[in-house]
Amino acid sequence: MPAIDLVDTPPLLAAHCLAYARNEEPIFGPLDFSLAAGEVVLIEGDNGSGKTTLLKVLSGLLEPTSGEVLLNGVHLTLAKLSHQVALLGHLAGIKMELSTLQNLRFAVGLGGIRPGITPPLALASVGLAGYEDQPVRLLSAGQKKRVALARLLLVPAALWLLDEPYANLDREGIELVNRLLTTHAQRGGAALITSHGAYAYTSGTPRKIALNPGTGNRESAIGPKSTPTKDASA
Repeated sequence: MPAIDLVDTPPLLAAHCLAYARNEEPIFGPLDFSLAAGEVVLIEGDNGSGKTTLLKVLSGLLEPTSGEVLLNGVHLTLAKLSHQVALLGHLAGIKMELSTLQNLRFAVGLGGIRPGITPPLALASVGLAGYEDQPVRLLSAGQKKRVALARLLLVPAALWLLDEPYANLDREGIELVNRLLTTHAQRGGAALITSHGAYAYTSGTPRKIALNPGTGNRESAIGPKSTPTKDASA
């Protein structure tokens, strides 16, 4: 059997000279970075440094001013995003009048489902067993975040783009996010996380990319001893 040439295997995500400007005012870039399968990378930066804008560009919601984004070596297009990329932003993207289970079934209808999981199992995995018929509008902020996390478990997307995933979660919720990220990476997925300093991911030593307004990026490794920060009660 011929050996697999790992040298020629492209990264899951790659950005080359990626930049975005609004009204000719640079927001970020140019950026050059890659994300391999099985990797979790943190984008850090102050408010206004372009973290959320970067994720919107990587998810296809915004067109970059310059540069390119490659997924598995192929130029990223909007038609491919729903199946290959999952975005969790500041807005959870869930319908308040529907129940938790109805929301997850709606997500499956739009983006498909990963083998080996069901909407009820996803709810149980994020601590919401017994809430299947509960309207989302009656949930706490932390519980709404858990519904959004359950949706991540369902979709067959290898790349997760998570904007402040620890917000509105207590310590138990933070540990839940870490478990989901670890399991996703072990399955061969990858995740890009934004944070303005409240760093909570503690599994392994993922890379950190420091994002500064209107500039390029700096990369460094984060040690495993970061202390989880409590943002809010679930």
